[in-house]
Amino acid sequence: MTNQDQDQNLLTTPLDALHRELGAKMVPFTGYSMPVQYPAGILKEHLHTREKASLFDVSHMGQAFLKGPGAIQAFETLVPGDYEILAEGKTRYTVLLNDKGGILDDLMATRIPGGLYLVVNAACKTQDFAHIEAATQGKATLEILADRALLAIQGPKAGEIIARLSPETKDMTFMMFKEVDIAGVPCFVTRSGYTGEDGFEISMAADRAVELAAVLLNEPDVEAAGLGARDSLRLEAGLCLYGHDLTTDTTPIEADLKWAVNKRRRAEGGFPGADIILDQLANGTERTRVGILPEGRAPAREGVEIQDLAGNTIGTITSGGYGPSVGGPVAMGYVQSSFASPGTQLNLIVRNKALAASVVKMPFTQKTYKTK
Repeated sequence: MTNQDQDQNLLTTPLDALHRELGAKMVPFTGYSMPVQYPAGILKEHLHTREKASLFDVSHMGQAFLKGPGAIQAFETLVPGDYEILAEGKTRYTVLLNDKGGILDDLMATRIPGGLYLVVNAACKTQDFAHIEAATQGKATLEILADRALLAIQGPKAGEIIARLSPETKDMTFMMFKEVDIAGVPCFVTRSGYTGEDGFEISMAADRAVELAAVLLNEPDVEAAGLGARDSLRLEAGLCLYGHDLTTDTTPIEADLKWAVNKRRRAEGGFPGADIILDQLANGTERTRVGILPEGRAPAREGVEIQDLAGNTIGTITSGGYGPSVGGPVAMGYVQSSFASPGTQLNLIVRNKALAASVVKMPFTQKTYKTK
């Protein structure tokens, strides 16, 4: 099969032609043709996001409404989050669980009038929506929003840029949701993102996406950024990537996402794998996700073996690479919980050589979310 044939088999987002016009390097990603970088390169895109603002196309992700009188209660049978007490116009991160407490996907769910607005990962969206629909049938209606695009503008300048184009967003804080017009385009706007920076995820009708992207890219502080920078940014922020740091064999407690199991749900249970997860909360886990700072310049990639100083295997790297803002390699992975304390010295086996590293508290860079 030629590259051209492969491209023809890939799905595209509404911004596909714009990406190519901007000189993006396109790669296959979760069945879509997506921009991994633009001519400036991943390093510059990453640093620009940290300094000003970048625009990311995340239209490959899945969007849906879950509505009906029983929507909230039905959804809570699938996740450990408390959505009964969540105010309308607020967003909460959560995880879909299997009956062993393993993570089927991580997602954002926003309380809206009559139910929830969901955004799930691209790689999992087909099975996620089938799972949610089957589990909530007769109690709620799932409406998949296949005709919408999703953009993310991220960086310290994002707030003032969006406020100029839509004054109603000025007072929004982290994890707040509003329906507003941005430059005349009706949008769902959540003050969130996956870079560790202030920013917004913006959903609009697919046929208005190019129009809005052009307006945003015309702002002097905004540049386009691709999947490469998105990955290095989320890694520096200590944020998980599904299929790598989170899997069906990982519980939220092992993943150091204890905060995703909200107080009422800890008391009441009623979510898949509750017995296992509540036991882990009370008694700890055998392994834990940690931040790892390798010494020197060599990055430790996914799959690298982690050893203690005596040469015993104690874990595996699940995400790793160069951190442009840190100025060196960063990684995270799972280690035996007795080795999870910050400051613990480790060895990483890279190309059959033991490289010194230490466990560190995450994030690797300061988060700049607008919380008040």
